[in-house]
Parts: sequence; structure tokens; C-alpha cells
Amino acid sequence: MEVRSENIQARCDKVPAQVIPRTRLQGWFVRVCSSILLWTCLVQLVAVGKLWHSHLFTGLTNRVSWVIRPPVHVEEAVQSPPPLLPARNYESKGFLRVSCNGGLNQMRAAICDMVVVARLLNLTLIVPELDKTSFWADPSDFEDIFDVRHFIDSLRDEVKIVKRVPKRFSRKYGHEAFQMPPVSWSNEKYYLEQILPLFNKYKVVHFNRTDSRLANNGIPLDLQRLRCHVNFQGLKFTPEIETLGHKLVQILQRMGPFVALHLRYEMDMLAFSGCTHGCSQEEAEELKQLRYAFPWWREKEIVSEERRQQGLCPLTPEEAALILQALGFDNETQIYIASGEIYGGENRLASLKAAFPRIVSL
Repeated sequence: MEVRSENIQARCDKVPAQVIPRTRLQGWFVRVCSSILLWTCLVQLVAVGKLWHSHLFTGLTNRVSWVIRPPVHVEEAVQSPPPLLPARNYESKGFLRVSCNGGLNQMRAAICDMVVVARLLNLTLIVPELDKTSFWADPSDFEDIFDVRHFIDSLRDEVKIVKRVPKRFSRKYGHEAFQMPPVSWSNEKYYLEQILPLFNKYKVVHFNRTDSRLANNGIPLDLQRLRCHVNFQGLKFTPEIETLGHKLVQILQRMGPFVALHLRYEMDMLAFSGCTHGCSQEEAEELKQLRYAFPWWREKEIVSEERRQQGLCPLTPEEAALILQALGFDNETQIYIASGEIYGGENRLASLKAAFPRIVSL
């Protein structure tokens, strides 16, 4: 044993002095690599846990997230906007300016159509103008109701949208846009063959009315898809309107389940459709005079009963009560009247309120 120990000692004496520090360095290197590998695995677990929403990873990811980044309150967290899609690269053939008319629903439908027309004809769309001369005389501009920046950015991969016509095409520089209303319920052939040549000639075309909608049937699926994309994603209300809407819904929900009922029984709707069922003679005459007051409402002399038999009249409040009861709603149902002022006021709502006392309206 003593001889063997002496041999080992002799061999150690012969080992160079540089070997010992190098061995320690290798040990530290292994530790650092192991730590990096461990933290990489933990970060991957966090990502996988968030992706799968697995209960198995919930506790682990919460703890790891707390170690990597201390938790913050929801109110303090700033949501980063989604990345923008690449802008569509095309040579614009002109500028399309549109003046929407009608109520908000009609103007919203028109905006969807005009985006599709701009995409079809490779045009640059000017942010639409909203109607200020309708029955409601609402002075709101597009940016007062919709998020303009979101509207432009969310559709940048489909069509270029700008806030105003370039100066070189303005009246100040002697340029007059060609104005016209497009033919109602036209398909893409009409716009390609009759409207596109106008842009080649005038560069700027102003659709001064947009109630003449794009055809709902027969147009390609990609155009229908774009119309839906504009309506459900491109047109986003301003933060103030969205906040008010959420607050209203929360108040209604605290009071229990509710039904949102749009009666379509406002004065302008009845005058436009010529539906006077249940109205007095004086009310029917008042609605007729209103119809004559707006020259762009083409039909003037309308037989109410014929229109009603064709199924073109809105339900009266009395009929709406019967329909709700037939659908199984009881008198404890909370009903939110999601429409404008009902023509005839409280007297016309009496039957509906008798059947459903829990009526809420603004």
C-alpha cells in the first residue's frame, strides 16, 4: 500500500500546474450551460402553457411568470396593438369619394359596399362622409362614431384609404370631381364596365348617394367576404362609444336576462314604408307629408294595406307583444327597446308594456 501511494503521489507531482485551473473552468462552464438550458426549458413551458391553456401547466406557468416578471394589475397592463398586415401593393386608378345617406345601419352597409368597390376597381378610398341632412339631422362625422385609424389600418391589405383627396385634385386647384349616384343593386360588371372608365377620365368620382347598394347575390365570394370583414372588423366604434355600450350592457345584465328589441316603428320608417296600420287619420296624413318632404324618397303615393299584405311593414308594438309571448317569453322578461322614439309615444307602447312590464328604454 505504501508503494502504491508513493507511485500516485509521484504521478501527481508530474501533472502540470495549468491543469487544475482548467478543470475548475470546465466545471463553471458546465454550470452556466446547465443554467441556460434550465431557464430555456422554463420559458418554453410558459409559452406552451399559455398556448394550450392546460390545467397541468397553470400553476407552474404562474410561478415561473412571477419569477421572470413580477405580476402587474390588469389596469396597469398596456395591450400592444396587433401587428399590421402588409399593405396591398397596387397602382391606384383614382380616388373614390362617397357621401353616405340614411340611418346608421344604412350608412354602415354602404361603407362596406364602397370598400368592396374600391378593392374591385383598384381605387383609393376617401374616408366616407356621413349624412347630416337625414330625418335625424345628426351632425356626427365618421371619426365621431368610428375609429378612423383602425378603419384604415385593418383594411390596408385590401385597399388604400386616406382621410382626404390630395390637394392637386381639390377645388382650390381648379379640379371638380365628377358626381353621380351609382345604379341601385348593381353587380361587379356594372362597376367594371361603366364606373371604372369614369376614373380614367376624371380621376376623382364622388358618389353623392350610397343607398344604391352593391348586389347581395351573384357577386364573387371574395367580395362578399370582404364586405363581412369591413362590417365586423373594419368598422370599430370609438373607445368612448364602446365604453358606454359596455356600461349599458352591464347595467342590464345586473338586472337579469334581457331581450333587445328593435321595433323599427319610428316616424321616418313608417313614412318611408307607407305603413300606417293602427294609426289615426291625422297620423297617416302626417306621415304622408313627411314622405313628400324628402325628394329622394321616390315612392309617394302608397297604399298601406297593400304594402302590409306584401309583408313589407314593420310589426306594430301590439304585434311584437304577441310574437314574444308566442315564443315563450313571460311577463318577467326584461325588454330593452333598442330603437329611436316610437311613433305614437307611450300610448302606442301601452299594449307592449301591459304584456311585459319590465321595459327599459333610453
